[in-house]
Amino acid sequence: MKITNIETIWVGSALYVRITTDEGITGLGESGTWAYQEAVEATVKLLGKYLIGKDPLRIEHHWQYMYRNSHFRGSAVMGAISALDIALWDIAGKHFDAPVYQLLGGKTRDKCRVYVGVSGATTEEYVKNLKERVRQGFTAMGHLSPFLLEKGTRRTIELTEMNRARMLKEAANRVGIYREAVGDDVDLCIEIHRQLEPADAISLGVEIEKYRPYFYEDPIPPDNFDAMAYVASKINIPIATGERLMTIYEFQQLFTKNACQFARVDLCIAGGISVAKKIAGMAEAHYVGYAPHNPLSAVSTAAGVQIDACISNFSIQEAGGFNRYPDAVKSSVKFEKGYLIVPDVPGIGVELIDKYIDRYPRRSRGIDVRLTDLRADGSVITATA
Repeated sequence: MKITNIETIWVGSALYVRITTDEGITGLGESGTWAYQEAVEATVKLLGKYLIGKDPLRIEHHWQYMYRNSHFRGSAVMGAISALDIALWDIAGKHFDAPVYQLLGGKTRDKCRVYVGVSGATTEEYVKNLKERVRQGFTAMGHLSPFLLEKGTRRTIELTEMNRARMLKEAANRVGIYREAVGDDVDLCIEIHRQLEPADAISLGVEIEKYRPYFYEDPIPPDNFDAMAYVASKINIPIATGERLMTIYEFQQLFTKNACQFARVDLCIAGGISVAKKIAGMAEAHYVGYAPHNPLSAVSTAAGVQIDACISNFSIQEAGGFNRYPDAVKSSVKFEKGYLIVPDVPGIGVELIDKYIDRYPRRSRGIDVRLTDLRADGSVITATA
């Protein structure tokens, strides 16, 4: 079997990679570098020149070749490699007539618990949306920011306009309101979007301990693992981080420094299925839970479930867009009472329906100053997205 064609396909804001073989088997992958998909697309085309004519089943060899052929790396390169790797695993599963998780050691579970994102322009909207998600059957909620955004922007009102004392008080009180709204039968995943400095992250973490968050996600920017470890050592709630990390080596440093209790691996940017399985194993050795990041579409979700299904330290899966682009993306992953059911179909269990792709025209992110979080004095806080 040989690879005969590699194509990039935009469906709305999602960038997919589809690999075709001379036996007619196709594989589908997705890139997680959503801010710079044009760069990923160019990288896929370049790497595709190497893959054309190759045996698609030599997945690890191809991964190492694509990663190590040049010392230039980064998000565009890793987004491309990740999408290609997922597509190759999809082909392998279909070739052997088995789900990908079966090729990775078999199932350790039949279903994967998920959390769903909740947002709102006001505290009241947050509460309303939390209760609606409970009615829909979700038992865990995420993207729960204790800070509100100014309407039509990504400016965080508390961080930009309030003094420190009021900012911390308002944020902690809001987490308390979330807990009161859903009771103790729902887990709350508190999301800070990398917006605090260590001192404020610690102060807020101490304040919200009594509300028992499932985890405290990205309280500070992820660039300094020592600083993240310092925050983790000063609070009694679990730290979740890792969605911006792109290599197994970065995760190794994160785990060695005891900087988190949950690994937020994004397999669409961290190297695909091949590397996500390795990171999960390394996390297991450090007693770190695997809680993958997934803000993307049904393809990312389907690939993620393959890893969730075959590891021992899986904790919770971000639901992401498991039903996004329903006309164009057919997925075998189904939601049931707070869980995604592990499918038993070959590959990763998802296909594109070509005749409906045009219903979702290409949509690039672009650069928009309204989406950048600025302080009252005009200086940049951090990228919140």
